[in-house]
This record gives sequence, structure tokens and C-alpha cells, in this order.
Amino acid sequence: MKLAKRLVLTTAALAAVTAGTMSGASAGQAPVSKPVRVGVDVPDALKVPDGNRLTGVFAATGVFAATGVQTYTCTDGAWKLLEPAATLSVKGDRHHRPVALHSRGPVWVSTVDGSAVNASVVATSPKTGTIPELLLKSTATRGAGVFADVSYIQRLGTEGGVAPTTACTGTDQVSVPYSATYTFYKPTV
Repeated sequence: MKLAKRLVLTTAALAAVTAGTMSGASAGQAPVSKPVRVGVDVPDALKVPDGNRLTGVFAATGVFAATGVQTYTCTDGAWKLLEPAATLSVKGDRHHRPVALHSRGPVWVSTVDGSAVNASVVATSPKTGTIPELLLKSTATRGAGVFADVSYIQRLGTEGGVAPTTACTGTDQVSVPYSATYTFYKPTV
């Protein structure tokens, strides 16, 4: 009974917090517009189409923290992206309990309710010295929770994660730390 009540309260708290606003800003290289409630600059190329509403924000600064690694593997003497691995957690949580995991696919899975969203990149916006910002479109969702019916995802405010510039050999792999703000949208019904 206590576990079920805690799960309901945690899910309700997560939904309430992700609907709120967050502060901070990060500039891209492309012209930007400031969307309501996200709190970070969004390059015009990464705008979510009309007919979608913001439903979640997991960020490197502000209310949530999204930190992880970009893992690269040596392919034909050059570093190629193998996969991301990131944990999204409530920034104010001293115990850093994850609320979602991000991995190869790309896919995001809620550790609160098990819902998930897969996506593919539809637009990129390069940033000097860091991995590019992205607009991704959902290709599949699972479950009835936080990620149910997600239509678009933005990766914004990126820091780090760039592939090494050194040569590589064989099957070398390297993981490079990064952080980002992820925003999740669902269709307006």
C-alpha cells in the first residue's frame, strides 16, 4: 500500500513539475525565438510544428538535470557515435533519483511509470564546442505515463559530448560527458 501511494504521489509530482517553467538560457548559432515555458533559446530550425503542446522539460539547469555520455567507437580510423546514455533526474533531489533514462534508439524511458518514446532526428542546429541541438520526431510510444503520445522532442542547451579529434585504432571506444535540456511535446487535442 505504501509503495502504491508513493508511486501515485511521485507520478503526480512529476507531472506537476514538468508542466511548470524553468529558468536559464543557452544560445545557439542560428536565429532563435523564445518559446513560452521552456526557458532556453530555441533555434528557429528546431521549432516544434503548430498543433503540439509542451508537456515536459528535463534540463541541465533549472528544475531537472539531464547528464550523461556520448559513446563513440572507432570505425575505419575515425570516431563515430555509437550511443548516448543519460539519466534525467530532479535537480533538487539530493539523492539524484532518476525519473527517465535516455539511450540508443534514441529512446527515453520513464523510471517512474515505464512509459517510453522512440524518435528520429528531423533537424539539427550546430553549436561550437558541443554536440548539436536537435529536433526529433516520435516514431513510437509505449505505456500510459509521462511519455505516452509524445510527438516531438528537442535537445537544447547542449554542453560537451563532442567526439575526440585524435586518431583511433581497432575497436577503441570512448565516452564523453555531456548535458542537455530535453523538452517533450504532445499533440494538442
